[in-house]
Amino acid sequence: MHVADSHDLIRVHGARVNNLADVSVEIPKRRLTVFTGVSGSGKSSLVFGTIAAESQRMINETYSAFLQGFMPTLARPDVDVLDGLTTAIIVDQERMGADPRSTVGTATDANAMLRILFSRIGEPHIGSPQAFSFNVASISGAGAVTLERGGMKVKERREFSVTGGMCPRCEGRGAVSDFDLTQLYDDSKSLREGALTIPGYTMDGWYGRIYMGSGFLDPDKPIRDYTKKELFNLLHKEATRVKVEGVNVTYEGLIPRIQKSMLSKDREGMQPHIRAFVDRAITFDTCPECEGTRLNEGARSSKIAGLNIADACRMQISDLAEWVGGLDEPSVAPLLGKLRHTLDSFVEIGLGYLSLDRPAGTLSGGEAQRTKMIRHLGSSLTDVTYVFDEPTIGLHPHDIQRMNDLLLRLRDKGNTVLVVEHKPETIGIADHVVDLGPGAGSDGGAVCFEGDVAGLRASDTVTGTHFDDRASLKPQVRKAVGALEIRGANANNLRDVDVDVPLGVLCVVTGVAGSGKSSLIHGSLPAEEGVVAIDQSGIRGSRRSNPATYTGLLDPIRKAFAKANGVKPGLFSANSEGACPTCNGAGVVYTDLGIMDTVATTCEECEGKRFNAEVLEYTFGGRDISEVLDLSVAQAEEFFGTGEARTPAAHKILERMDQVGLGYLRLGQPLTTLSGGERQRLKLATRMGDKGGVYILDEPTTGLHLADVRQLLGLLDRLVDSGKSVIVIEHHQAVMAHADWIIDLGPGAGHDGGQVVFEGTPADLVAAGETLTAKHLADYIGAR
Repeated sequence: MHVADSHDLIRVHGARVNNLADVSVEIPKRRLTVFTGVSGSGKSSLVFGTIAAESQRMINETYSAFLQGFMPTLARPDVDVLDGLTTAIIVDQERMGADPRSTVGTATDANAMLRILFSRIGEPHIGSPQAFSFNVASISGAGAVTLERGGMKVKERREFSVTGGMCPRCEGRGAVSDFDLTQLYDDSKSLREGALTIPGYTMDGWYGRIYMGSGFLDPDKPIRDYTKKELFNLLHKEATRVKVEGVNVTYEGLIPRIQKSMLSKDREGMQPHIRAFVDRAITFDTCPECEGTRLNEGARSSKIAGLNIADACRMQISDLAEWVGGLDEPSVAPLLGKLRHTLDSFVEIGLGYLSLDRPAGTLSGGEAQRTKMIRHLGSSLTDVTYVFDEPTIGLHPHDIQRMNDLLLRLRDKGNTVLVVEHKPETIGIADHVVDLGPGAGSDGGAVCFEGDVAGLRASDTVTGTHFDDRASLKPQVRKAVGALEIRGANANNLRDVDVDVPLGVLCVVTGVAGSGKSSLIHGSLPAEEGVVAIDQSGIRGSRRSNPATYTGLLDPIRKAFAKANGVKPGLFSANSEGACPTCNGAGVVYTDLGIMDTVATTCEECEGKRFNAEVLEYTFGGRDISEVLDLSVAQAEEFFGTGEARTPAAHKILERMDQVGLGYLRLGQPLTTLSGGERQRLKLATRMGDKGGVYILDEPTTGLHLADVRQLLGLLDRLVDSGKSVIVIEHHQAVMAHADWIIDLGPGAGHDGGQVVFEGTPADLVAAGETLTAKHLADYIGAR
């Protein structure tokens, strides 16, 4: 063997990233390796935080210092030896940016190619590719410029114009926002009687006193009796300095004030009551000028074969691929070939039901991940490492086979494919399996098994023992106690669907990806009081955020500490008065070294405890605040449940976190160290506290190990038995088998779906055996 052919392993020795406990593994190159283990066992820390991170860091170091200044600086992972790395291409679960201007087309470059196509062969010709871009506004201008020529200053008149495609009315967003005035005030009352219904705008607060004392409004007149001028002053008046109660303040109309104070913030970052108000008070309507296309009249006037660019972007991608294939223009043949390849990749990966004008923020985690894969399909690169994070998320069992074929094709071209995965269908195609565990968090981080799939099956690891688990159909299903009626639903691809969603039972809505499940439940279910929708949107978290702050657990803990010690609650916040002055409550001091790794050193003053010494002298139940934040959820549940530290409000939140299987998490663990599955369950635990009779869960098995799914089913049963109605959008056969009622959408995706193809009990679905879901569920439970 030539010495160059001997490097056929990726060797990792002594990896200690996050919870990894000196992990050492050897991964074969040019093979498909699947990493398994319970959620939180360290799979992502090993694959993404160690192998992929070091590969990316080393590639970045090959660029000049000037270029590295524009790149993210990556720290070297905490590992002794990393050998045999190749270039890593990472396809993770991170949702695509929810910028209102980002669409499927802009995110995959398909839009850029279409714009060039229309600028070359569109009739009439209206300009360059930017004339078809909804991100470029049309502007023109003229004026004098001063130039220096031959030592003399010369003035010249210059003109310029840019022809863009942006709709001037909605500024390329496709929708215009408007205020529902009935949510801002009660027009039957006067200001003094408390007419304003905006959170924080009470009459004894500063806002109320400014509006009453400004002199622009009559505080004793009902708003419905206001003159046009008074109504304008209340709603739209620009910022004006006035004197109220002897103090100089700024008076501003309600609408500009709300736009600045609430609408400029990220929706996810708002407090829950503010977010609820914004959702009620702001209505988004399709722009009347561009009819939601985002493009101005000029861009819509240029056509190819009878279609303008807005029509092309609105088409289902599978149809658009056919349309592009039918164009015969030798002058743009290379462009048409590349565009056709991109569109065919969408179809091949199972996303042919999308359209290019679909906002990127509305894609599910699975759809976003597959959209990122598109640029790698058909690539000529070989000997690279592809790293996937649960590529089967959001996929119906029917679609998982197609994803498996793609992973095998990437491997067969001579690439190393590393996959973090829970689904047995994908683990089953692996050449090599690395199983991490045995538990999660501090109980995980060790390699429990390395070898082939047959060896995993025979092993006594958690994954091995549960690998062939199959849920059986329930012998008896619950009876519905009512129904939520959906009539004439036609959101997105739904075709006038009429269906009754039963209440008081566990109802599962299923169907292939793109069949219309989310459109039916999130888009068409009547918005009634008491409906708690837990969607797939990710939870954001800085390194200062932790499970205690995210769930609201820290509030009762701070109040309990404050009451026991007779001081202010703010002292027990590492982001407020109690923070260590040296590290500002971060626990570490960061030293920025420009293009080199930022060095993080434990703060010498507080020794990483984040609080100043004075705060740590106050105790509650024999522990200081930093010791409490170092407890695991299970330990804290016991601590706050009995004895002198008994705090019912904290105990209730901890109980819910334990019920969703997060008993091992530390209260003060940064959210940035949590896996996707852990974040999903943390969100579930938080929202379970909302008062509601109907819970809608969107793929709660995301990121869950086979063993954890059983625990989730127990939780869903407890919710239903306590009198709640649970509606689950799900593809996992174990959840389908456990349902009381199934609504199956299809038969296909996009315009081939949007119909209810079955509704009834799981046993009836298996017996009918006609739909794709029925076939896969029957195979799963061994009925055929």
